[in-house]
Amino acid sequence: MNEVITTILNHRSVRHFKDEPLSDEQIKTIVASAQAASTSSFIQAYSIIGIKDVEKKRKLAEIAGTQEYVAHSGHLLVFCADLSRHELIGEIEQKDVIPSIESTEKFMVALIDAALAAQNAAIAAESMGLGICYIGGIRNKLEEVKELLKTPARVIPLFGLTIGYPEKINDKKPRLPLEHIYHEEEYEQDKEVYLRQLQEYDKEISSYYEERTAGKRKDRWTEQMAAMLEKQTRMYMKDFVQKNKMNMR
Repeated sequence: MNEVITTILNHRSVRHFKDEPLSDEQIKTIVASAQAASTSSFIQAYSIIGIKDVEKKRKLAEIAGTQEYVAHSGHLLVFCADLSRHELIGEIEQKDVIPSIESTEKFMVALIDAALAAQNAAIAAESMGLGICYIGGIRNKLEEVKELLKTPARVIPLFGLTIGYPEKINDKKPRLPLEHIYHEEEYEQDKEVYLRQLQEYDKEISSYYEERTAGKRKDRWTEQMAAMLEKQTRMYMKDFVQKNKMNMR
């Protein structure tokens, strides 16, 4: 164990922040940490948009499903898959890069690059005593987000990251057991193994909720996931992505 691993293992989402903005130095350090993440073939296919403006944060909070802590966080970062600069590179170098830029492969590269950068930013922020929460809800209405943030073609806002000084920190939520996630040599084929692991995890999660809510809630993880996945949400995404000239080939 060391301080880095301790910080990572102590992660929990923070949704209650003090009314205190981050300093410019803190923001630069967090963004620099994001940029230090690995990037596929040095493509660096992402951009980060920082939001300080209270009205913009409030609008994004509304889009995300009236998540008020988005508006009240110390700072908000929006991570975007970004291949727009690579189109410009093609023009500079007089190379036909468009088929590659519009491929599913490069779209996946951009998503992965953005996610790796975001996790670096999250760990950096938490190591500074700050709290964070990922905001996938901005994908509820990406046309509105695109207009608000003025993102060009070949740029897709993916998620937000609220950062701030924690006012309240929740208990750590148990993750799936390691043996359910980690496979050695090949993917586990025995369905009975999965069923047993999920049943055990359901008991752990149900107990977690029951204790946290004084008995008001004790739903199981599989119950949660089935209810969520039964609802078809953000089904416009493929059209939006392709309209913005990504994932087209």
